[in-house]
Amino acid sequence: MKKVIYTLLIFTFISAVFGITYASGIYGSKFCKHSEKFSCYTVKRGDTWENLFKDSETEAFVKDLNRLGNRLRTGMVIAVPRNLNENNIMDISPFDLQISPPGEKIIYVSLTTLAWGAYDAQGTLLRWGPISSAKGYCPDLHSRCNTPVGKFAIYYKQGAGCKSTKFPIGRGGAPMPYCMFFKGGFAMHGSYDIPGYNASHGCIRMIVDDAKWLNEEFVGYEKIPVIIKRDSDN
Repeated sequence: MKKVIYTLLIFTFISAVFGITYASGIYGSKFCKHSEKFSCYTVKRGDTWENLFKDSETEAFVKDLNRLGNRLRTGMVIAVPRNLNENNIMDISPFDLQISPPGEKIIYVSLTTLAWGAYDAQGTLLRWGPISSAKGYCPDLHSRCNTPVGKFAIYYKQGAGCKSTKFPIGRGGAPMPYCMFFKGGFAMHGSYDIPGYNASHGCIRMIVDDAKWLNEEFVGYEKIPVIIKRDSDN
Protein backbone atom coordinates (compact mmCIF):
# COMPACT_ATOMS: atom_id res chain seq x y z
CA MET A 1 0.00 0.00 0.00
CA LYS A 2 2.83 2.39 0.89
CA LYS A 3 4.47 1.63 -2.46
CA VAL A 4 1.27 2.53 -4.34
CA ILE A 5 0.90 5.80 -2.43
CA TYR A 6 4.56 6.63 -3.02
CA THR A 7 4.17 5.97 -6.76
CA LEU A 8 1.08 8.19 -6.95
CA LEU A 9 2.89 11.00 -5.14
CA ILE A 10 5.81 10.80 -7.56
CA PHE A 11 3.47 10.83 -10.56
CA THR A 12 1.55 13.82 -9.16
CA PHE A 13 4.82 15.68 -8.66
CA ILE A 14 6.00 14.90 -12.18
CA SER A 15 2.65 16.01 -13.59
CA ALA A 16 2.86 19.34 -11.79
CA VAL A 17 6.48 20.00 -12.74
CA PHE A 18 6.37 18.92 -16.36
CA GLY A 19 2.85 19.89 -17.28
CA ILE A 20 1.31 16.55 -18.16
CA THR A 21 -2.16 17.28 -19.54
CA TYR A 22 -5.21 15.06 -19.20
CA ALA A 23 -8.28 14.60 -21.35
CA SER A 24 -10.13 17.23 -19.29
CA GLY A 25 -7.65 19.76 -20.71
CA ILE A 26 -8.63 19.29 -24.35
CA TYR A 27 -7.71 22.45 -26.25
CA GLY A 28 -11.15 23.23 -27.62
CA SER A 29 -12.95 23.00 -24.28
CA LYS A 30 -11.99 26.61 -23.49
CA PHE A 31 -13.86 27.89 -26.54
CA CYS A 32 -17.23 26.73 -25.26
CA LYS A 33 -16.51 28.36 -21.90
CA HIS A 34 -15.64 31.75 -23.33
CA SER A 35 -17.55 32.07 -26.61
CA GLU A 36 -21.26 32.35 -27.35
CA LYS A 37 -20.70 30.59 -30.69
CA PHE A 38 -19.96 27.25 -29.05
CA SER A 39 -21.53 25.06 -26.40
CA CYS A 40 -19.82 22.53 -24.15
CA TYR A 41 -20.69 18.88 -24.68
CA THR A 42 -19.63 16.14 -22.27
CA VAL A 43 -19.05 12.89 -24.13
CA LYS A 44 -21.31 10.07 -22.95
CA ARG A 45 -20.76 6.34 -23.01
CA GLY A 46 -21.36 5.03 -26.53
CA ASP A 47 -20.83 8.38 -28.27
CA THR A 48 -18.85 8.26 -31.50
CA TRP A 49 -17.98 10.90 -34.07
CA GLU A 50 -20.29 9.19 -36.53
CA ASN A 51 -23.41 9.15 -34.34
CA LEU A 52 -22.89 12.68 -33.03
CA PHE A 53 -22.21 14.30 -36.41
CA LYS A 54 -23.85 12.72 -39.43
CA ASP A 55 -22.22 15.26 -41.75
CA SER A 56 -18.49 14.63 -42.40
CA GLU A 57 -17.77 18.34 -42.87
CA THR A 58 -19.21 19.17 -39.43
CA GLU A 59 -17.29 16.27 -37.90
CA ALA A 60 -14.03 17.59 -39.41
CA PHE A 61 -14.85 21.10 -38.15
CA VAL A 62 -15.41 19.93 -34.57
CA LYS A 63 -12.27 17.78 -34.63
CA ASP A 64 -10.13 20.68 -35.81
CA LEU A 65 -11.72 23.09 -33.34
CA ASN A 66 -10.90 20.74 -30.45
CA ARG A 67 -7.54 19.63 -31.92
CA LEU A 68 -8.71 16.02 -31.87
CA GLY A 69 -7.87 13.18 -34.20
CA ASN A 70 -8.77 10.11 -32.19
CA ARG A 71 -11.84 8.39 -30.81
CA LEU A 72 -14.08 10.03 -28.24
CA ARG A 73 -13.78 8.96 -24.62
CA THR A 74 -16.44 9.16 -21.93
CA GLY A 75 -16.11 12.34 -19.88
CA MET A 76 -14.34 14.42 -22.53
CA VAL A 77 -15.59 18.01 -22.75
CA ILE A 78 -15.58 19.29 -26.34
CA ALA A 79 -16.67 22.50 -27.99
CA VAL A 80 -19.53 22.19 -30.49
CA PRO A 81 -20.83 25.06 -32.69
CA ARG A 82 -24.31 26.18 -31.69
CA ASN A 83 -25.12 26.68 -35.37
CA LEU A 84 -24.04 23.52 -37.16
CA ASN A 85 -24.55 25.23 -40.52
CA GLU A 86 -21.68 27.61 -39.80
CA ASN A 87 -18.82 25.17 -40.06
CA ASN A 88 -16.22 26.70 -42.38
CA ILE A 89 -12.91 25.38 -41.07
CA MET A 90 -11.03 28.43 -42.35
CA ASP A 91 -13.19 30.65 -40.13
CA ILE A 92 -11.59 29.14 -37.02
CA SER A 93 -8.02 29.07 -38.31
CA PRO A 94 -5.46 30.17 -35.70
CA PHE A 95 -3.36 31.45 -38.62
CA ASP A 96 -3.93 34.51 -40.80
CA LEU A 97 -5.62 33.57 -44.05
CA GLN A 98 -3.24 35.86 -45.93
CA ILE A 99 0.31 36.91 -45.03
CA SER A 100 3.00 38.89 -46.87
CA PRO A 101 4.14 36.76 -49.82
CA PRO A 102 7.07 34.63 -48.61
CA GLY A 103 8.15 33.88 -52.18
CA GLU A 104 8.12 30.13 -51.49
CA LYS A 105 5.89 27.53 -49.93
CA ILE A 106 6.17 27.45 -46.14
CA ILE A 107 4.76 25.52 -43.18
CA TYR A 108 4.05 27.12 -39.80
CA VAL A 109 3.58 25.10 -36.61
CA SER A 110 2.26 26.66 -33.41
CA LEU A 111 2.97 24.60 -30.29
CA THR A 112 0.67 26.89 -28.31
CA THR A 113 -2.40 26.73 -30.51
CA LEU A 114 -1.68 23.07 -31.38
CA ALA A 115 -1.95 23.68 -35.12
CA TRP A 116 -0.08 23.64 -38.41
CA GLY A 117 -0.70 25.78 -41.48
CA ALA A 118 0.58 25.59 -45.06
CA TYR A 119 1.05 28.75 -47.15
CA ASP A 120 1.76 29.04 -50.84
CA ALA A 121 4.41 31.39 -52.25
CA GLN A 122 1.83 34.18 -52.51
CA GLY A 123 1.09 33.97 -48.77
CA THR A 124 -2.34 32.32 -49.00
CA LEU A 125 -3.21 29.79 -46.31
CA LEU A 126 -4.10 26.62 -48.23
CA ARG A 127 -4.87 24.28 -45.37
CA TRP A 128 -4.45 23.93 -41.61
CA GLY A 129 -5.12 21.30 -38.97
CA PRO A 130 -4.48 20.09 -35.42
CA ILE A 131 -1.22 18.76 -34.02
CA SER A 132 0.15 17.21 -30.85
CA SER A 133 3.79 17.84 -29.91
CA ALA A 134 6.10 16.89 -27.02
CA LYS A 135 4.34 16.22 -23.72
CA GLY A 136 7.16 17.74 -21.62
CA TYR A 137 8.11 14.60 -19.68
CA CYS A 138 8.42 11.12 -21.16
CA PRO A 139 8.30 8.33 -18.53
CA ASP A 140 9.82 5.75 -20.90
CA LEU A 141 12.82 8.05 -21.44
CA HIS A 142 12.98 9.05 -17.75
CA SER A 143 13.59 12.63 -18.85
CA ARG A 144 12.09 15.70 -20.41
CA CYS A 145 11.12 15.51 -24.06
CA ASN A 146 10.79 18.55 -26.29
CA THR A 147 9.82 19.59 -29.79
CA PRO A 148 12.49 21.81 -31.39
CA VAL A 149 11.56 25.46 -31.87
CA GLY A 150 12.98 27.53 -34.72
CA LYS A 151 13.29 27.50 -38.50
CA PHE A 152 14.01 24.19 -40.18
CA ALA A 153 13.44 22.51 -43.54
CA ILE A 154 11.95 19.18 -44.53
CA TYR A 155 14.90 17.19 -45.83
CA TYR A 156 13.46 13.68 -46.11
CA LYS A 157 10.06 12.05 -46.34
CA GLN A 158 8.47 8.61 -46.62
CA GLY A 159 5.00 7.39 -47.46
CA ALA A 160 2.28 5.45 -45.65
CA GLY A 161 4.68 2.75 -44.43
CA CYS A 162 7.01 5.04 -42.46
CA LYS A 163 7.85 3.66 -38.99
CA SER A 164 9.89 4.78 -35.99
CA THR A 165 13.29 3.16 -35.47
CA LYS A 166 13.31 4.19 -31.79
CA PHE A 167 9.81 3.87 -30.33
CA PRO A 168 8.57 1.85 -28.56
CA ILE A 169 11.89 1.91 -26.70
CA GLY A 170 13.95 -1.19 -27.44
CA ARG A 171 11.72 -2.36 -30.29
CA GLY A 172 10.88 0.44 -32.68
CA GLY A 173 8.18 0.00 -35.28
CA ALA A 174 5.65 2.63 -34.16
CA PRO A 175 3.68 3.78 -37.23
CA MET A 176 4.60 7.26 -38.55
CA PRO A 177 2.61 7.38 -41.82
CA TYR A 178 3.64 10.08 -44.31
CA CYS A 179 6.59 11.17 -42.17
CA MET A 180 8.45 14.37 -43.09
CA PHE A 181 11.73 14.84 -41.21
CA PHE A 182 12.82 18.40 -40.45
CA LYS A 183 15.58 18.01 -37.81
CA GLY A 184 17.48 14.83 -37.04
CA GLY A 185 14.95 12.25 -35.89
CA PHE A 186 12.15 14.80 -35.48
CA ALA A 187 9.35 14.59 -38.02
CA MET A 188 5.87 15.72 -38.84
CA HIS A 189 3.79 12.58 -39.39
CA GLY A 190 0.32 11.12 -39.37
CA SER A 191 -1.11 9.63 -36.19
CA TYR A 192 -4.39 8.25 -34.89
CA ASP A 193 -3.58 9.72 -31.48
CA ILE A 194 -4.24 13.47 -31.60
CA PRO A 195 -5.76 13.90 -28.11
CA GLY A 196 -6.31 17.66 -27.93
CA TYR A 197 -3.16 18.31 -25.91
CA ASN A 198 0.58 17.66 -26.24
CA ALA A 199 1.36 13.96 -25.90
CA SER A 200 4.27 13.00 -28.18
CA HIS A 201 7.96 12.27 -27.58
CA GLY A 202 8.90 15.30 -29.69
CA CYS A 203 7.60 14.65 -33.17
CA ILE A 204 4.67 16.65 -34.50
CA ARG A 205 1.67 14.36 -34.82
CA MET A 206 -0.97 15.23 -37.39
CA ILE A 207 -4.26 13.79 -38.57
CA VAL A 208 -3.32 11.12 -41.12
CA ASP A 209 -5.26 12.74 -43.98
CA ASP A 210 -3.50 16.05 -43.25
CA ALA A 211 -0.08 14.39 -43.25
CA LYS A 212 -0.94 12.60 -46.51
CA TRP A 213 -1.94 15.90 -48.14
CA LEU A 214 1.21 17.68 -46.97
CA ASN A 215 3.42 14.77 -47.98
CA GLU A 216 1.93 14.16 -51.41
CA GLU A 217 0.39 17.49 -52.48
CA PHE A 218 2.50 20.18 -50.80
CA VAL A 219 5.97 18.90 -49.95
CA GLY A 220 8.00 18.03 -53.01
CA TYR A 221 11.65 17.11 -52.98
CA GLU A 222 12.78 20.69 -52.48
CA LYS A 223 13.53 21.68 -48.88
CA ILE A 224 10.26 23.21 -47.69
CA PRO A 225 10.82 25.63 -44.75
CA VAL A 226 9.14 24.73 -41.46
CA ILE A 227 8.82 27.40 -38.77
CA ILE A 228 7.95 26.06 -35.33
CA LYS A 229 6.95 28.58 -32.69
CA ARG A 230 5.67 28.62 -29.16
CA ASP A 231 3.47 31.71 -29.32
CA SER A 232 0.45 33.18 -27.60
CA ASP A 233 -3.10 32.15 -28.45
CA ASN A 234 -4.96 34.45 -30.86
